[in-house]
Amino acid sequence: MHVNSTLFILKNSFQKPFFFLLLLIFFTAFAKAQQASSIEKLVVYGYSKRFSDSAVCKKMQLQALELAKKKNNIDDQVICYAYLALTQRKLLHLKGFTRYADSAFSLSSKTNNIRAKAYASLAMGSLKSYIDDKSHAIDYLLTSYKLFAKVQAHDQCAKIASDISYLFSPGSPDKVEKYAREALFHASKAGDPESILYARLAFGGHLTDNLETWSQDEWRNAVLFFDETVALTERNSSNIISKSNIGIAYINLADLYSKGPKPIDEKSLLKNLEKATVIAQKYDVRIIYRSAIGLQGFYYTEKGDYAKAEGLFNEGIKYQKKLPYTDNYLLATFYNSLKNVAAKRKDFEAYHRYDTAFVKYNQLKYNESTQSLLQNADVRYESTKKIERIKQLELENELVQKNKLLGYGIAGVLLIGLVFMFRSYHYRQRYYQNREDFLKQEQANSELKMQLMEKETIENLAARLSMERRLLRSQMDPHFIFNALGNIQSMILQKETVPAVSYLNKFAKLTRQVLEQSRKETISLDEEINTLKNYIELQQLRLNNGFEYVIECDETVETDVLIPPLLIQPFIENAVEHGLKPQVKEIKGLIEIYFTQDFEERNLVCTIKDNGIGLAASRKLKLKDNHESLSTKITNERLNKMQQDNPNAGFEVRERDAHEGPGCIVILNIPILQ
Repeated sequence: MHVNSTLFILKNSFQKPFFFLLLLIFFTAFAKAQQASSIEKLVVYGYSKRFSDSAVCKKMQLQALELAKKKNNIDDQVICYAYLALTQRKLLHLKGFTRYADSAFSLSSKTNNIRAKAYASLAMGSLKSYIDDKSHAIDYLLTSYKLFAKVQAHDQCAKIASDISYLFSPGSPDKVEKYAREALFHASKAGDPESILYARLAFGGHLTDNLETWSQDEWRNAVLFFDETVALTERNSSNIISKSNIGIAYINLADLYSKGPKPIDEKSLLKNLEKATVIAQKYDVRIIYRSAIGLQGFYYTEKGDYAKAEGLFNEGIKYQKKLPYTDNYLLATFYNSLKNVAAKRKDFEAYHRYDTAFVKYNQLKYNESTQSLLQNADVRYESTKKIERIKQLELENELVQKNKLLGYGIAGVLLIGLVFMFRSYHYRQRYYQNREDFLKQEQANSELKMQLMEKETIENLAARLSMERRLLRSQMDPHFIFNALGNIQSMILQKETVPAVSYLNKFAKLTRQVLEQSRKETISLDEEINTLKNYIELQQLRLNNGFEYVIECDETVETDVLIPPLLIQPFIENAVEHGLKPQVKEIKGLIEIYFTQDFEERNLVCTIKDNGIGLAASRKLKLKDNHESLSTKITNERLNKMQQDNPNAGFEVRERDAHEGPGCIVILNIPILQ
């Protein structure tokens, strides 16, 4: 409601002069607070330089922000941040745009100034629109629109209503028309050419939304409206800052002529396109220039003047490539148009050349679009989190403000109100104190949980390192190392240099493999087989080649699958030490290793057979071998841990069937980790 009309009503409602005087003072102070400050005027003037000199524009806005900070004026700081955000949008700097918009909106929660809150909502709505979050953009812009309407900022209302109209198009025609008409209303109230042109472009957009279903009379009315818009623009061009809007007016009118009844008014079409081109070249408005070039090219293509159309499209491409940045979307569009012209001219060589360029820039356009979508998604996510936090702070601030206003009102009416306010304040303080205590307790609990998690992580790491050390010890038994080195030394002393060097290389390779693989989470089956071969051949050296071995993989086995390291070697060691070594010398030992793959369970099945003395005979010998017990225990622990993710992990040890002869069979189910 208007301030003057409010005062009139109150004056007739309350006859006491003193009470009316108080209300008059209050509303006068309120109206003064909602007027533009000197700092706001400075930042608005700097914003007006965004098209002519962006560096000066930003410099003046930052100076205004510094003044607001020195004065500790939150309202002016919010407005400065909002204008800085809008400037960053014009410069296409998304990070800066997001930072300043968030700053404006966050700081606005600390003030009740209507203009400051309106600017903060405007900046946030503009950001949401920029990142294609249309629904939230409409919400913020509607909030800003209502707030600016309260302080009768008609120029801002005209522009915001126009933007809201664009956002509702084409899904809600009724709302498009509603806000376009409201934009015209506020523009007429504001009276400045900039706002009027902004609003008329929005209403013109509403008029052309359903152009295909229009009658000729409706088309003529639209042309008349755009002619009036262009005439108004030409009369006031020096007072219009957004020169791009002037070019858009010409482009829209030319586009309307191109879609009008046949024959097309060629003279009017080309005249408006020429004016648009002049504006674009004079003020370096690239989007207007390329739109004018494109419309002329399409017109000459439809007319059949393919040479002129091709020249225009090539001119547009040449102009675009001179710019400091590459607009892949535009280049793809121009090359696609050249393809169509070449097809109509049946110039297939040119068609192929243009198609090659089109494919290139179309792919680049797609990559940029995908990157932009991902970037916008990240910004939407971060912005949503910040806004939720700001809303929470606003609710808390609103609650505090309501409490203060309630207290002031009651104190001014009755003494009992003061008592009531004190009691209410007391209980609310207790509530906030209890809430604060609860939050502190929650924080303490969270810190305790973090400490427990850190302790658990350290314990897990220590357990893992212990497991690695034990695994390494089980793989590299000192007796095995001494025996291997002793055999190599014996061969050297007997001057069997070649086999000694060969076995020394195998021993060194095995040592390196065990050291490396004991620190890895996974290795390939190929690596495991190579390690087994080195280990078995060294065991053969120890036992004077008293046994043979076979390693075979089923045809279905993929040798590049990933498995846990060093699982199989302990079972080979047991087969040698407790099966083959006690066997009588007349029987040639044999170890057979077979790999098959269970695709359904994602397991690698390793079957190990030996023709040793068997499990029962081995137990009767009552051999005391701590190494065997250590390696088997560690392997069993590792497989038990793997069963959490793969229940089939494990192994089975049993005697061979009677018809196969003495010996032992180990069936090992190894989880595939790839």
